[in-house]
Amino acid sequence: MKGILIAGAAAVLGFSALPVWAALGGAPSWPDAPRTPGTRLMAAANNAAPYTVTTATQESGTVIHEYLDARGNVFAVSWRGPRIGSMDVLLGGYFPAWQKGLAAVQASRGGGYGPVAMRNGDLVVETGGHMGALTGRAWLPLALPQGFDASQIQ
Repeated sequence: MKGILIAGAAAVLGFSALPVWAALGGAPSWPDAPRTPGTRLMAAANNAAPYTVTTATQESGTVIHEYLDARGNVFAVSWRGPRIGSMDVLLGGYFPAWQKGLAAVQASRGGGYGPVAMRNGDLVVETGGHMGALTGRAWLPLALPQGFDASQIQ
């Protein structure tokens, strides 16, 4: 069952061996990650809500954003591109909740693949797109900074 679930997640989200820079709920991982040629890192602050967005563009063209609160903890991540890194790395300790939620969504629609919107009290994950053009975002609703709206996660 575990192998099927992991295979399902891989098919839905397009696993790759490329590095991922963030893990939900912890410190950003990109400062310690090995740099790959073509990777750009940028940061931008927002004055309305105390958060920072860092952006990494991988060689494949995939753009990964991580959203950090004032303490430097990652409260949201998003991705757009032909591939993403391993969801277990991207979601960190929230990966088991994602596996359980993905299984429930797939069971509710009788199996198959496609966009997924998984929500529980601790975690929200939305994925979509198609092969070669994947998008998604994940966030921790209880960790959003005051004044931050989830629609800002791009």
